[in-house]
Amino acid sequence: MSKELWKPGNMLYPLPVVMVSVTDKNGRNNIITLAWVGTVCSDPPMVSVSVRPERYSYNIIKESGEFVINLTTRELAFATDYCGVKSGRDVDKFKEMHLTPIPAEKVNAPLIEESPVNIECRVKQVMPLGSHDMFIAEVEAVHADTRYMDADNKFSLEKAEPIVYSHGIYMTCGDKVGSFGFSVRKKQPDVFS
Repeated sequence: MSKELWKPGNMLYPLPVVMVSVTDKNGRNNIITLAWVGTVCSDPPMVSVSVRPERYSYNIIKESGEFVINLTTRELAFATDYCGVKSGRDVDKFKEMHLTPIPAEKVNAPLIEESPVNIECRVKQVMPLGSHDMFIAEVEAVHADTRYMDADNKFSLEKAEPIVYSHGIYMTCGDKVGSFGFSVRKKQPDVFS
């Protein structure tokens, strides 16, 4: 095996790619596509999103202290890309992409109705890190589309065909290769069950 040494960089791929919806102080909605997102704590449930200060939504998040993370799917891939390359300074992304803003329960930012999962968030801390500032936020509410509930009332996100981001490419998630804890179970199940 041979390995090539590269300069330091972000090689933690693939990443979830999400559309983050926000509302400014004048009630104007916007969407920003982000891949620098993640879970940071389970109790209380907290997430992080990292945004460049020059992005239009940056000041909206900083001033409002809230946002909604909307998971993306194969069906939403075009809108996901558009909302990442077009600026809300110039276009109404909800209108242009035919996305439906619906009221959230706990924050003023809207949910994107077409998204299978919407996560309402309230900012607890902002960490300037360099090219991006990280917004650490507590999860206030989660909305799941009932179309993706199975017969056992379990949420099956894979049915929505979620997409991820890797080196400038959007792709769907791959095949199931196991489930949490399968490596230590007494009876080794079929890894694809």
